[in-house]
Amino acid sequence: MPHADSSCISLDITTKAAFYDHVAVQLEALLGGQRNWISNLSNAAALLYHSFLSFPSHFGATDRAVNWSGFYLEASMFPSAISEKSTAQGLLLLGPFSGKPACQFIRAQAGKGVCADAFVSQKTVIVENVEAYPGHIACDGGTKSEIVLPIMVNGAAVGVLDLDCLALGGFNEDDQNGLENIVRIIVNSCDWSA
Repeated sequence: MPHADSSCISLDITTKAAFYDHVAVQLEALLGGQRNWISNLSNAAALLYHSFLSFPSHFGATDRAVNWSGFYLEASMFPSAISEKSTAQGLLLLGPFSGKPACQFIRAQAGKGVCADAFVSQKTVIVENVEAYPGHIACDGGTKSEIVLPIMVNGAAVGVLDLDCLALGGFNEDDQNGLENIVRIIVNSCDWSA
């Protein structure tokens, strides 16, 4: 199957559990044989984004669309930041993503946005209404809800997976469970050294 077809969702997939099971199988196939985290995060962001668009039962390309799928990574993960570790600490830099242009960096401090809070707490954060979330950083004014999952490697957060939705309450525990499995696949498929 061509790589681009991996994001096609069959019409008989109608539950979020079945959707995430399908995406997990496709992601494992896409990442197989590649250990580079940049390449793998690029394919993961694209697969997620286009899979959500192809899933009209819950998201699709409507007013419930997932409008952003991507990653923010600890600055020290990037080669150019290695020599600047003292100034790079405490920053999450924009990584591979699909969607509209996004914030270049986020301060990794509690209260500095959903991504920062998930990174610092090392826990998934689901936001039903971003307008009501203290410290929310609005990269796209159309976003109404968000889910952010920490990427944990050897007990330490190295980044986050961030998904935005055009609908209020776009994400729930079903999404959390499915996406936490997606993050496990990503973590296990990559070599994380800078």
